[in-house]
Amino acid sequence: MLALPNHFATAQGFPMPTSNVRSENLLLAGLPAADRRRLLAHGEEVELAVAETLTEPGERIRHVFFPIDGFISLVCPIDEHAQLEVGLVGKEGMFGVSLVLGVNVSPLRGVVQGPGLAWRLDAAAFRRELELSAALRRILDRYTYVLLTQIAQTAACTRFHFVDARLARWLLMTRDRASSDTFRITHEFLAYMLGVRRVGVTRAASALQRRKLIRYRHGNLQILDARGLEAAACGCYATANGTYTSVLG
Repeated sequence: MLALPNHFATAQGFPMPTSNVRSENLLLAGLPAADRRRLLAHGEEVELAVAETLTEPGERIRHVFFPIDGFISLVCPIDEHAQLEVGLVGKEGMFGVSLVLGVNVSPLRGVVQGPGLAWRLDAAAFRRELELSAALRRILDRYTYVLLTQIAQTAACTRFHFVDARLARWLLMTRDRASSDTFRITHEFLAYMLGVRRVGVTRAASALQRRKLIRYRHGNLQILDARGLEAAACGCYATANGTYTSVLG
């Protein structure tokens, strides 16, 4: 994502901040100290709860969120029975990028997938800071590009790649944002997120488990071999990380 001069050191998955800053959100960590302090003076730390809906499509955006250790699914509802996750926002990003483009309406549903802390800012205060801080505008313009790339790549991935490779990619993306190899998750939820039937997720998870890449039992999933899972994933995972690093890293 954004190429930020010497603020980040590349780690497996997303780049991590090398400086000891109060916020662990990577976008905020990349701001000059004065800009970051002024921005966060208008915000508050909040706890993101699993399954909490932050916005619905067509709904006015009242707050933006900079996740610290929680993460948010960007979901496109198809009808009352189907939906597809088209993006994922964690500590590397921001939820509410429509405001960066001057639009105060959400195009997607925002659902908390991973619990944790986030910085929350009122939309009006955020827009004022966006006008005042050239550094904030610059980094969020770049992040918006990265997020649009992620959404487009997810659409292509859904159409052309096998379910087991897509599942491996999704698990790696979630691991990066959760900073954990263990998740509590159901096949039904994965089917919704990947836009496939539950039986397809069951087969894909079983295939990854037979290769000893993951362990899945009673809703508890553990990544056993991250490198092997990266090899099993489609190239979209490496491409997305490469885009983030080249634009924001």
